Amino acid sequence: MTHDTPPSDLPAAESPSSLRTPRESLPIALLRARESVMTAFRPMLAKHDLTEQQWRVIRLLHENGEMDASDVAARAFVLLPSLTRITRTLEGKQVISRRRDRLDGRRTLLKLEPAGAAIIHEVLPDHRRIYQELEAHFGREWLADLLERLELLINY
Repeated sequence: MTHDTPPSDLPAAESPSSLRTPRESLPIALLRARESVMTAFRPMLAKHDLTEQQWRVIRLLHENGEMDASDVAARAFVLLPSLTRITRTLEGKQVISRRRDRLDGRRTLLKLEPAGAAIIHEVLPDHRRIYQELEAHFGREWLADLLERLELLINY
């Protein structure tokens, strides 16, 4: 037997030919969908000199008020070391502030500052326009249904 030929006793489910195609692969399809959607949002973020990760942090703090840095990292899907770098950058621009929790000195709390709120208000018209374009293309109900289905998948 050569190395090029799979053993004949290998179950069909384990043969390389039984792999799903990239089009049938859920992880790959989700990544492709994300990249497709982000092509609409990246120019908006670049226009406002923001990275995707910075925008996620700013949005979270806008929506939730002051938050523990570990919670921000988890909910923004950013590793803690990356969040530290993002925090330093945003703090340097006075977009956010950070402070130690008085009750637990190990915790760092992050808060959106007026400059951060101004960014939200500057980005909002472009953000709305992109969602209007998505709704015009796919339909509001379809997008709502997609978001519900994705939430079910997330909570699987």
